[in-house]
Amino acid sequence: MNNQNNPLHGIKLKDILIKLESHYGFEELSKYVPVRCFLFDPTINSSLKFLRNTDNLWARKKVENLYLELLEKS
Repeated sequence: MNNQNNPLHGIKLKDILIKLESHYGFEELSKYVPVRCFLFDPTINSSLKFLRNTDNLWARKKVENLYLELLEKS
């Protein structure tokens, strides 16, 4: 895949989470991506740990898509 065409190239997952959390808050994020790390005692670090797990690629994809939607609206 050509990285020039990837809008997420060079953007860290942590930066994505910080932007989404500051815009939506964890409570609202949990409505878009219903995972425990957004619902119960949410932190950026617990969310990163969950989303980096290869078993949870579906959740990471949803988070990345939500971030791209937010960028489009800006």
